[in-house]
Amino acid sequence: MQRLVCRAMIEYYQGVGCGQYPRQLSDRWNQSMNHSSTVHRMYKYRLYRNDKRDRKLRHKIFVASTIWNHFVALQRRYYRLSGRYISLRQMNMHVLKLRKTQRFISWRDLHSQVCQEVCRRVDDAYQRFFKGIVKGRPSFKKAQKYASFTFPQKGYHVEGNTVTIEGRKYKFVKHREMQGQIKTLTIKRDKVGRLWLVLSVIETIVIGEVSTGKSGGFDFGLKTFLTDDEGRAYTSPQFFAQGIRKTRKLNRQLARKQEGSGRYQRAQRALSKHSADIANKRRDHHFKLAHRLCDEYDVLYFEDLNLIGMKALWGRKVSDLGFGSFMNILEWVTLKRGKTVVKIDRFTPTTKVCSHCGIDHAITLRDRVLHCVCGLVIDRDLNAAINIRRAGASAPYRSDSKTRVRLRRRVEGRSLQL
Repeated sequence: MQRLVCRAMIEYYQGVGCGQYPRQLSDRWNQSMNHSSTVHRMYKYRLYRNDKRDRKLRHKIFVASTIWNHFVALQRRYYRLSGRYISLRQMNMHVLKLRKTQRFISWRDLHSQVCQEVCRRVDDAYQRFFKGIVKGRPSFKKAQKYASFTFPQKGYHVEGNTVTIEGRKYKFVKHREMQGQIKTLTIKRDKVGRLWLVLSVIETIVIGEVSTGKSGGFDFGLKTFLTDDEGRAYTSPQFFAQGIRKTRKLNRQLARKQEGSGRYQRAQRALSKHSADIANKRRDHHFKLAHRLCDEYDVLYFEDLNLIGMKALWGRKVSDLGFGSFMNILEWVTLKRGKTVVKIDRFTPTTKVCSHCGIDHAITLRDRVLHCVCGLVIDRDLNAAINIRRAGASAPYRSDSKTRVRLRRRVEGRSLQL
């Protein structure tokens, strides 16, 4: 009711020709349009390098890898003998018993809850295998490829830019303030060898619903990253293509080194750092583009594409554009800013159907312009964007199953009609 009254008074001031309405009324309107939401949020900070102290964390990652491999082997042996699966509760009890033995005394270097967290990861991997989400069963992991361990409840303390882990203090680069209640702490090692501090936080954010009154349809393409229904093109720098010469050079240098030697490891780190730089540039561009679209539109219509099939046809360019990761970023940005993303069905005809008369045409990928018998001559991407907006506006809101699961895990205390 308060929002309706405020809106009516604002429209009155605008209708009588007042250029500016009272500021207090505007503040009351903006306050009534805002609402809070409790979300799970991740904060990632880089640990300052200290070889002497970092050696302890790297050793803990190694111990976590031995626990993973032990329980993967135990699950396989138990299934081969009995045809059954060891439950998570049984694994948690068993790992605590093994920590007390002399044979597995190194497991005591990890907190008991961290050991149980590794068992939970094994159980999650098997549950995904049982449900058919992944094709193969969990496999053994080399110590160099096992990258992290997690404190689910205790064993750490964060204060300022210092984290205390089992009595040892580590400093991290606190490039932004963290708010909310810390739930878990993860120490992660990337392929470059750097250590990162990842904090899972429950945070209450205020979502401001600043309405622009616009909705737009967007078509994804290989020549132009996005094309909206107004004919504007949003290009995406192909960061991998820009750095492909350096990538090939680093791969050649790595191939010349003897595997396992010190020079091989240095060349491998150089290649991993170059790949990480490309990924960071692409991610930064996606975030900026997502905020740019949210500044202009309230509802954004996209097509639910089969990216795996597109990668099989066009390969590296589809991966370089990163449309799937962009959609994940856009869904998160729209959630924070009170906007909406609508995905239409992938089998809805958008490119071959004339946006003016609705006649279906048989065109190929080489045909960049649609010539219709009704006299319309239009770019195929623009025609598809118009049809996407029209189909999304006429259909009920829907989203793919992965989006529903991801948002339900991230959002608590807010009802989402997905």
